[in-house]
Amino acid sequence: MRPVQSPPGTAAAGSNSNSNSNSNRGLRVRRQQNLTLPLPQRDASMAVPLPLPPSSSNSSTSSSANSTPLPSHANNSNAINFSELDRANRIGSGSGGTVYKVIHRPTNRIYALKVIYGTHEDSVRRQIRTEIEILRDVDNPNVVKCHDMFDHNGEIQVLLEFMDGGSLEGTHIPSEPQLSDLARQILSGLAYLHRRHIVHRDIKPSNLLINTRKQVKIADFGVGRILEQTMDPCNSAVGTIAYMSPERINTDLNHGKYDGYAGDIWSIGVSILEFYMGKFPFAVGRQGDWASLMVAICMSQPPEAPPTASREFRNFIACCLQRDPGRRWTASQLLRHPFILNHSRTQSQVHQQLHQLLPPPRPLSS
Repeated sequence: MRPVQSPPGTAAAGSNSNSNSNSNRGLRVRRQQNLTLPLPQRDASMAVPLPLPPSSSNSSTSSSANSTPLPSHANNSNAINFSELDRANRIGSGSGGTVYKVIHRPTNRIYALKVIYGTHEDSVRRQIRTEIEILRDVDNPNVVKCHDMFDHNGEIQVLLEFMDGGSLEGTHIPSEPQLSDLARQILSGLAYLHRRHIVHRDIKPSNLLINTRKQVKIADFGVGRILEQTMDPCNSAVGTIAYMSPERINTDLNHGKYDGYAGDIWSIGVSILEFYMGKFPFAVGRQGDWASLMVAICMSQPPEAPPTASREFRNFIACCLQRDPGRRWTASQLLRHPFILNHSRTQSQVHQQLHQLLPPPRPLSS
């Protein structure tokens, strides 16, 4: 005989309900119908407005250009749209990237666009955002203005002030009054950066630019640090080491400590001396191999101004090119050096004559 099975929902359900009833009896005892909690009062002063969603026009423009500015432009009404920039021609290139002359169509203004090579991970992009926010606040007549930064098709592109006179690379300035005015402008820009705790790290003649108003400006400040993050860590030295200080090339020097501010001063000393002599001041060429440059910079005595130079200029160079970084003068101290102050009375005439020594820029094909 088959055992009689209880219909579903009767005995079995009853046994379960009894067991559940026994186990939940304590919960029903604690349950109170009149238990209420007071709602928190809303403080209007603590309210934070939520951001509005992007408009369809902005989103379509951004998607069509396939580029986004890395820093936030929520409160910047003068933000430049990447799709409004037209490339005119290529004006320079190096190991870190290529620079183009671009035109902003709505305003017809000319800018320089630096396209940085390399792949960029999320952590690097976050660091770039932070640094560009700092660089965009830099405002000094002797520092190239950084207007914006874009992420376009995976490439980091920096929008910079355009300097129509080009760089000072290969320029020979044997006149000390004119060289004093040049050094004064460079030191003014560098002292401003150092006061803001910004280290350049890559000062050299090709990063010193001039415009038709005879203003000399420091370029690529901060970009060297970005390049070091975007390139292979095993090859993180950006560009040539020709203008780097000995302690930066050889970390065994100065007890392994590197002072970036003093490193910038060394680079300025080498650049100014090169302008005066018309050639790289070390026994090797600045395009020489790494080993030869390392030996010349780290194991030889620092270069000196020739005996034909004035005593003030020779001392000025010596204050920059001290092997011990702690003995190098700061940018603010060098601005008060006799080589700078003694020529300040005639700098209005020097300012007008400086451009005569500078070669016209050599435009490259696009």
